[in-house]
Amino acid sequence: MHDLLPPLPLLAGFLLASVVLAVSPGPAVLYIVTRSLVQGRRSGLASVAGVALGNLGNAIAASVGLATLFAVSSVAFTVAKYAGALYLVYLGVQALRAPRAEIASASRAMPATPRRVFTDGFLVALLNPKTTIFFAAFLPQFMRTASPTVVQSFVLGALFVGVAATSDTLYALAAGTVGPAVSHSGGLRAAGRYFSASVFFGLAAYTVFSGPRAK
Repeated sequence: MHDLLPPLPLLAGFLLASVVLAVSPGPAVLYIVTRSLVQGRRSGLASVAGVALGNLGNAIAASVGLATLFAVSSVAFTVAKYAGALYLVYLGVQALRAPRAEIASASRAMPATPRRVFTDGFLVALLNPKTTIFFAAFLPQFMRTASPTVVQSFVLGALFVGVAATSDTLYALAAGTVGPAVSHSGGLRAAGRYFSASVFFGLAAYTVFSGPRAK
């Protein structure tokens, strides 16, 4: 295991860079905070788990060379990118279609079981090829040349996902704490589904037009 990690000074640099990137608000953080505010801590934490698993899938994809495919094939990258964007649009439409009766409490503004929220988070993260490209660009800077590249990439990717999941959990808990206070405002409850939908539509646009981003 020691040979699969960079020397201690480089490992410290990797962890520091991972923390900085993880705490910087990005699409995943916004998605998790939205779920936590509107549906509570339980859904927020389910989103964290789904996003973490999706990011781990991207780390594995990068380690086996899928990032190279995306880099050389604009068609493959475009198909994956638009698939992710369309799924986000679908989530936005679902939020808008929520019956008014279901907005009686913030936790039901986007009605879904924790399992469904987990699945949505997983797909949102997994269907973002930019994350795979990020891992392919970021991880090699901290790898040993004499050790297996694929295994090193997976280990470092898993470490990054762990750091990001910890940061995302803190965001979810904080937003979930604020959520109940928001739910007591009738006006905010009524606006909840529009806010949720706008977030998903905004993330879809971000996915299509922005550059590579880790989260």
